[in-house]
Amino acid sequence: MSATPPGTRPERKPPSAAARYFFMFLLGLVIGVVALVMLLRTLEARKTWRDHYPEALMHVLAAQTAQMRDNAGANRCSPTDTLPHLQSLRSLGNDFERAFPDLRDDQRFVQHAAQFRGTLDAALGAPAVGCEGVQQTSARIGEACKACHQDFR
Repeated sequence: MSATPPGTRPERKPPSAAARYFFMFLLGLVIGVVALVMLLRTLEARKTWRDHYPEALMHVLAAQTAQMRDNAGANRCSPTDTLPHLQSLRSLGNDFERAFPDLRDDQRFVQHAAQFRGTLDAALGAPAVGCEGVQQTSARIGEACKACHQDFR
């Protein structure tokens, strides 16, 4: 039987110090992680702030070109499948000077941008018929991109 008289509660042991220390450790760990993330984001924003627009523009151009190539590979080569990609590429081509303001005055860059836009204007003026034509158009667009990347990448 128990040593406590009937009608009384048994004495509770006080919580162990280890539980309190463990709780404080976890609380300190969480606060430390949050503070570290805030500090790192602040430092990143201060010293490595950069414009992500040029990189994003290149990613979207690559995605549009890849979709056009994928359509050709899937035998979806009608003008209704190709024209939206060509129009998007042409519209994005208008932003080269805005995306790369440091290169705006470089004659080679201006030539490459004009060549890219010219290639797309020709493709929009006479849309490719058939998958072979779409692949040739895609190759010409790729060559225009490659020429610029060889000089400025």
